Amino acid sequence: MTVLIVGCGYTGRRVALEMLSRNARVIATATDDSKLRVLRTAGADVRRVDVFETETLEGLRGGVPQGTSVLLSVPLLRDEGKLFDPTPQLLEALGDRPARVIYLSTTGVYGKSREVDETTAVAPVTERQRLRVKAEKQAAAGPWSSLVLRPAAIYGPGRGVHVAMREGRFKLVGDGGNWVSRIHVDDLARHVVAALGSDLTGAFPVADEDPCTSREMAEFCSKLLDLPMPASTTESDVDETRRSDRRVDGGAVRQALGVRLRYSSYKTGIPASLAAR
Repeated sequence: MTVLIVGCGYTGRRVALEMLSRNARVIATATDDSKLRVLRTAGADVRRVDVFETETLEGLRGGVPQGTSVLLSVPLLRDEGKLFDPTPQLLEALGDRPARVIYLSTTGVYGKSREVDETTAVAPVTERQRLRVKAEKQAAAGPWSSLVLRPAAIYGPGRGVHVAMREGRFKLVGDGGNWVSRIHVDDLARHVVAALGSDLTGAFPVADEDPCTSREMAEFCSKLLDLPMPASTTESDVDETRRSDRRVDGGAVRQALGVRLRYSSYKTGIPASLAAR
């Protein structure tokens, strides 16, 4: 099995290592391939790909075998100050060679929906959300089998509220009563690995089993790290991704893929993340 990971970052690196352990051939791309030295040492074929440098796309056009399984895990970029989605260029470079495409999206595509499960329709409100919905459709439109995974807030070693609070960067929006769902990066990687080897199609939200309010999370981290509670601020003072008020049920895709969560709650995932870090 050959697996191509386009945008091999926080989640992709974990997927790559797991697939290498299963004796798959792994091709891993990043705009800065120096960050993938561990993967190169482990046996991955590491390549630099930058959509703003056309010549680097040649590695996808000519160096990906027919029948490859692909993980698209690419963030939105900025081009001259405007949001830009590299998905069309990447898919065009791949042509008809993929047999399967897994696209990592976000629960942000549900817009202002407060209760989300596998039956919830997308309802994008912002430009960021609309670009993600468009990319989902493009990833699903090719001559390959496709699955869209929409993860809730991803956390783990070095990333999450526990890190932001330690660094003094985290603030509550209002009284912190907004609901947030999460998924530990290791559990998200488990979903992706299972998806690469399955024939499941469609689009599904991915989350753990324990949504909570922002205040509950802050109180947990405050006690765990012996830190004061963070200050409050307004919505306009935080990133768009911090303004959601959403409870996500990811049970359907777990059942369909046969995935068992290692961290069903932030109450076990955050201590494990701190220990791993």
